[in-house]
Amino acid sequence: MNIKTHIRETVKLALPISTGQLGHIMLGVVDSLMVGRVGSAPLAASSLVNGIFFLVLVIGIGLSMASTPLIAMAKGANKFEECGRILNHSIVVNVSFAVVISAFAFALSFLIPFLNQPKDVADQAVPYLMVLSGSVLPFIIFQSYRQFLEGLSKPNAPMVIAVLANFLNAFLNWIFIFGKFGIPALGLTGAGIATTITRWVMALALMLYTLNYKAVKIYKPQLKFTGLNFSLIKKIINIGLPSGFQYFLEVGAFSFAAIMMGWLGKIPLAAHQIAMNLASVTYMIILGISSAGTIRVGIASGERSITEVRKAGFTAMGLAVSVMFCFGVTFILFRNFFPTLYIGERQVIELASQLLIVAALFQIFDGLQASSISVLRGLTDTKIPALISFASYWLIGIPIAMLLGFYFSLGAVGVWIGLLISLVSLGSMMLARFNIKSKHLASI
Repeated sequence: MNIKTHIRETVKLALPISTGQLGHIMLGVVDSLMVGRVGSAPLAASSLVNGIFFLVLVIGIGLSMASTPLIAMAKGANKFEECGRILNHSIVVNVSFAVVISAFAFALSFLIPFLNQPKDVADQAVPYLMVLSGSVLPFIIFQSYRQFLEGLSKPNAPMVIAVLANFLNAFLNWIFIFGKFGIPALGLTGAGIATTITRWVMALALMLYTLNYKAVKIYKPQLKFTGLNFSLIKKIINIGLPSGFQYFLEVGAFSFAAIMMGWLGKIPLAAHQIAMNLASVTYMIILGISSAGTIRVGIASGERSITEVRKAGFTAMGLAVSVMFCFGVTFILFRNFFPTLYIGERQVIELASQLLIVAALFQIFDGLQASSISVLRGLTDTKIPALISFASYWLIGIPIAMLLGFYFSLGAVGVWIGLLISLVSLGSMMLARFNIKSKHLASI
């Protein structure tokens, strides 16, 4: 297969995956827009809880991704029934961990009053997190079936469901937040109820679709949990947990960067939020390319073709870097305009425009690290990448961010340079690891 074909197939997979990712993100955007109409306290409580909740949820997300390369490999090796076995075993693993994560999220709600937050914010955050913890299980079930279909290069159904779910979520928000059809106005708690119901509908819809989808019948996706293979369960956990840990390290590093910005003051924190928000939008697109890279490399690995593994991996990384380069140029050209979309305060706009210059370079290496981690996941290589992530973020990036930001008094720009260095380190090492690992297919 030539490079042109690899590019076409990667883009074909990436577009629906990216759209589905944006659909998930929009659920939170819709919640924030509608909760914001109630007042600033519920909006602040929503921000607080979602930060805590996502930090816990990424463990489950990473774990659920373990099935994608395994399914892609089985498909590449023409072991069709093995795909269904992997799905069933991944559901057992994912649901088991989801119950633990849900209980942990519920328990964290009791710690909110001790986080030194305004009383009206804490009072609304506690029940919101309690309700939201009930959405972990359906979210992970949806993820399980989504990863199965994506592993088979069939990502359209999860995309459609994720996009349509926004309309259901908005309607349920309208009912529960503001009180309609005789239901009392529940404010932020109502948003939690709406999100939980929406996620259950999404999970059931994708499960029923997959079980009745004729195009995947050959892969035997039927629910069957007898005769479990514990070596396969162990394999899923060994691949998935390091992935979850890697995401946790990444989210934790950027959360800590926001805390450092708070130490610098409200203007740096506001500028940081603007730059991060813009960077987050572009990152959603790269996630689609990265996931496509996982699938393409997994299939080629199942076919035991070193040449195709390398072509698929380097194509995904090349596409990611190219797209992010374009975003980086856009950030530089419109660095003085983009911040004005968020705020009118001159000091914040000026600082945010400076951060966007750093963010331009940030984009390129963010694309490289995200795609290189994903193509390594396509080779089921997750443990060493997790350790490299720890070193890059917490032993290199964060200490340099603190040193530049505070000791050398570079402030917010210094913190962002530290984050940039962590991504340069991570992306470079992951690229080198894929180059070496993909040359030795027998050891994969």
